[in-house]
Amino acid sequence: MPRILSIATLYPNAHAPRFGTFVARQLEALAARDGWDMTVINPIGVPPVAAGRYKSLAEAAVDGVEGGVAVHRPRFTLIPKFGARLNPALIARSVLPIARRLHAERPFDLVDAQFFYPDGPAAARIARQLDLPLSIKARGADISHWGAQEFSADKMRQAADQAAGLLSVSMALARDMAKIGLPQDKITVHYTGLDRTLFKPLDKAECRQKLAAGFGIAEGGRLLATVGALIPRKGQRFVIEALEQLADTQLILVGKGEDERALRQLAGDAGDRVHFLGSLDHKLLPVVLSAADAMVLPSASEGLANAWVEALACGTPLVITDAGGAKELVQNDTAGRIVDRTADAIAAGVTEVLTANYAAECVASNAAQFSWEANAAALANYYSSLIAQAQVSPRAFRS
Repeated sequence: MPRILSIATLYPNAHAPRFGTFVARQLEALAARDGWDMTVINPIGVPPVAAGRYKSLAEAAVDGVEGGVAVHRPRFTLIPKFGARLNPALIARSVLPIARRLHAERPFDLVDAQFFYPDGPAAARIARQLDLPLSIKARGADISHWGAQEFSADKMRQAADQAAGLLSVSMALARDMAKIGLPQDKITVHYTGLDRTLFKPLDKAECRQKLAAGFGIAEGGRLLATVGALIPRKGQRFVIEALEQLADTQLILVGKGEDERALRQLAGDAGDRVHFLGSLDHKLLPVVLSAADAMVLPSASEGLANAWVEALACGTPLVITDAGGAKELVQNDTAGRIVDRTADAIAAGVTEVLTANYAAECVASNAAQFSWEANAAALANYYSSLIAQAQVSPRAFRS
């Protein structure tokens, strides 16, 4: 039975149950396959004085078995805003005693990192100490943000040189990885998964009624949805500005983040046409997406956004920017439009999509290849190849 140790700072917990759910679903899907044993160490950063939201986060550092995956949540010392350089070492220090104990009880076959920074360099230290092969996955912001900073990019390159293999969520991101000096010959593209029992076209009228009853969103007119953290990189402000050119159109913003206050101020002129729903339970997201006439997300950078795939699966076309793997998903007009990151371009793209009025089933066909089962099968093949390689050439992964 292959036994994988995954280091993941991006993972849901009791304080933030929606944080990194796609990581959890991926590992749970692999754990559900016969012959795979998955263990996650989810280090939680807490300042020396845990006040405010950090107090609740500290209380969420609880171990358990979740979705068939054993999850351990040690704390590491976090210095907010200024500790980024130290985080890989601090994470490794908190994780290593647990990893050594678990490895002594039942040996692991491979160490995996689910985000390139700070997880990747931390996992590299763990893998060296346990004398195991290493895999690191890139998801988007870890490359576009941390890969652009010299101190973190250096650590990422060192970890990548040690790794037996690297994963990327899109071909576009794989190219970006190579541009910052990560070894291209080690990169395998591994697309995201999808819960096909949850994300599928639902009756639009019924979904609009549910939103009207639950959130006071008027049933008439056109409806746009933007799903993503409320941060400048996601570009929600351009969508709000585009509403000036889109009569009889409402906008739903799903997510939380540092940009919320500024976005609420910007939305003031739009009256009651902009609705902030915060973080939704995943089971409500298909209702929002099926109710919407388009999902608009003008990101500055992405890997391959789960929200893109989920919207298409619900029969909702996209209006997105040429970020990350956008062109790998929007390959024909029924999937939506790729537009410039301006309010004018967004308004024009939305108008085209709404005028075309594509059938939901036709839009949903653009996401037919995505499922957590397919994702887990590809991941199993990839991990198996790295484990087999290490068994044939055990010194190949050692640094």
